[in-house]
Amino acid sequence: MDLQQLFAERIGGAKFGQSNEIYKFEKIKRAKAAAKAARPDVELLDFGVGEPDQIAPAPVREALMRAANDPANRGYSDNGLAQFKQAAADYMRNFFGVTNLNPEKEINHSIGSKSALAMLPLCFVNPGDVVLLTVPGYPVLGTHAKYLGGEIVKVPLLRENNFLPDLKRIDPAVAKRAKLFYVNYPNNPTGASATPAFFDELIAFAKQHNILIVQDAAYATLNYAGERLSILARPDGKDYAIELHSMSKSYNMTGWRLGFVAGAERVVQAFAEVKDNCDSGQFKAIQLAACAGIADVRLSEAIRAHYKRRLEKMVTVLRHVGFDARMPGGTFYMYMPAPKGAGALDFKNAEDASQFLIRECSISTVPWDDCGAFLRFSSTFESKGAMDDDRVLGELAQRLTAAKLRF
Repeated sequence: MDLQQLFAERIGGAKFGQSNEIYKFEKIKRAKAAAKAARPDVELLDFGVGEPDQIAPAPVREALMRAANDPANRGYSDNGLAQFKQAAADYMRNFFGVTNLNPEKEINHSIGSKSALAMLPLCFVNPGDVVLLTVPGYPVLGTHAKYLGGEIVKVPLLRENNFLPDLKRIDPAVAKRAKLFYVNYPNNPTGASATPAFFDELIAFAKQHNILIVQDAAYATLNYAGERLSILARPDGKDYAIELHSMSKSYNMTGWRLGFVAGAERVVQAFAEVKDNCDSGQFKAIQLAACAGIADVRLSEAIRAHYKRRLEKMVTVLRHVGFDARMPGGTFYMYMPAPKGAGALDFKNAEDASQFLIRECSISTVPWDDCGAFLRFSSTFESKGAMDDDRVLGELAQRLTAAKLRF
């Protein structure tokens, strides 16, 4: 069999697996392994991790154990349990003041946000349709839209615009062809938070061009700039947006793979129909465990406080060594211009800077070169507890100072 001739063009066709190009996260992985091999006695300070450093709250874990031992939860959950839909509606009300959601018809669970983002293009995108996608950012919705023959138009997030898309710079002819507009606030990787005024402007733009907004709210509870915000709470928000929420970041449930979509009934109905042909639902016990905690603001606030405390300390350390570090509006990330060099060495881009920091300093970050050279530091670094955070950050300061970075 000439298997190489069978691969679909969307993943490279006959050239699939033949490229020498290495994905940036694979480069980071290889550089970390090389640094550990070269300096086995030196602790690798990993500020590139994109998942929580702690486990889920005790009430959620305890509920999981009870539910997992109940034979009634052994079967398929298909499009989700009514209990979880109600808990999701309670969460939306308690955290964001969204009171007009019908849990039966306007909420549907997903096996994490990633799978929901992969499925939504199947509901809307035909060959030739445009999808507006903010960059830098999470590429999954764009990747799947492209698989379907959609055209991806990247909308840059620039520091001078507070990492919000400049809607006035989008070509009206392109907007007219667009079906979906993907945004993510609080934003990964920039840490920017949306404002009510921006969401209102975005809704007006969607209304003018008949576009569905896909607001990826995975970090919605990790907000440090004013009140928590849902686009569904804004006027006409539910008519022009579908919002995705995740338990991964809010409740340290990354590996549990549980989230939900919320919005207008017809949009949720379309998602549920596609989902029903893609999976058989998340384990009922996980959904029931989430019911024990997701509407409890106190549990989430403790997690938010953990990252806020770390981020504030990181700002002090990074500014001291020369980075233009600023407290993010949300998420557990800090995004800042990359150094231009170290000593006599020049960096061509953020990836160069990132590789240098891993190779020479055993410090891992994530580079972004989409809209300028930036590094993302995450507050999910490993430590032995709150008292040990200062040791890790002190070590970070020493190594960065010794590196003689230039900005």
